[in-house]
Amino acid sequence: MNVLVILIPVSLILGGLGLVAFLWSLKSNQYEDLDGDAWRILSDDDTPPRAD
Repeated sequence: MNVLVILIPVSLILGGLGLVAFLWSLKSNQYEDLDGDAWRILSDDDTPPRAD
């Protein structure tokens, strides 16, 4: 039972840190271009340019 005295505050602190990290990522526009990555995967930029 004494371990709960340690585990509950630790879990609340870690949850709070996760929430702060998520809110920071929203504030710094990490989720602004959701479609760009999807289209970048589909584009075929692996082919080398032709030498004419």
